[in-house]
Amino acid sequence: MPLSQFAPENYFTFLSEKEARMQALFKPFTSKVPDVFASPKTHFRYRAEFSIWHEGNEWDYVVFPKGNNSNPIKLNDFPIASLKINQLMPLLKSAISQDEVLSKKLFQIEFLTTLSGQALVTLIYHKKLDEPWEIKAKALAASLNIQLIGRSRKQKVVIDSDAVVETLTVGGDTIHYRQTEGGFTQPNPYINQSMLHWASTQLKQNQGDLLELYCGNGNFTLPLAQHFNQVIATEISKTSIYNAKWNCEKNGVSNIHFLRLSSEEFTSAMNKEREFRRMKEAQISLEDYNFNTLFVDPPRAGLDKDTLKLATRFDQILYISCNPTTLVENIRDLSKSHQMSTWAIFDQFPYTDHIETGVLLQKK
Repeated sequence: MPLSQFAPENYFTFLSEKEARMQALFKPFTSKVPDVFASPKTHFRYRAEFSIWHEGNEWDYVVFPKGNNSNPIKLNDFPIASLKINQLMPLLKSAISQDEVLSKKLFQIEFLTTLSGQALVTLIYHKKLDEPWEIKAKALAASLNIQLIGRSRKQKVVIDSDAVVETLTVGGDTIHYRQTEGGFTQPNPYINQSMLHWASTQLKQNQGDLLELYCGNGNFTLPLAQHFNQVIATEISKTSIYNAKWNCEKNGVSNIHFLRLSSEEFTSAMNKEREFRRMKEAQISLEDYNFNTLFVDPPRAGLDKDTLKLATRFDQILYISCNPTTLVENIRDLSKSHQMSTWAIFDQFPYTDHIETGVLLQKK
């Protein structure tokens, strides 16, 4: 987000403009007005990364204008980032600047923070990280009460842990999520809670089973599982599957089976075109499931042709999208068998053109 676009006093004007664009885009499919979920105006982003710009013995946090890597913008704070990140920025700079072992050849710092107050900081270097660095890093992590990771070429040094645990509230329920350095997490936890609550509300009082594709770390899976008898959730990332299973155990959820399969692979299994060893090892037989609902939160490219064909079999489809353009293309294909029942927009990225969309489709 260009810093020039940050204008909290105009936030709701920007949001109204987004809503108008979205209503025009979805006009061919529905006349209903979407539910609109606003973000906090400031301190809404709980992940951030900054380049480090060295001048003599001093360095600064910087960002670069898009397409221009030679004119850094120096930062003392970052008002769109969480209060925790803003608190840590000067403390880290002061501590690291006073220590040559920690500051030498440091070129990037990444932050991952949580509503529950934890912080994971990654320091990235153009040098090998040795024992003296690790000793200094341990002292730094202890002094600031943070998790710390050092990265260099083909090297990762973890001080204590490479994950934090986020705690979200969804419809009065508290849910804990393990979030790993480098893994995908929703950057705006306030909007994430809104998305989880909205999705959960749409799928209450179901009697069948749920299939979820692109489940990540189980972000949506856990609150949705309470409304279904059984759930199968698929994801291709090993780290995400590990975290999803950890999250299930942590939250005492027992009716979800996570599978490391792509949407294309699971579609092939549903079509009985191929058997997968991972399903056999998990003792999963698709004949034991009565799927009536499909939940998808795909990447920006949307659903592929075979997954779209699979989707037409379900009584209802709940679709969360980070790309309205591909969502509209997918709805156009699905409109032969389904119609939009309700929808919502979520301002995950204030002051940008990006918008998150949720759509519930019911079979005609």
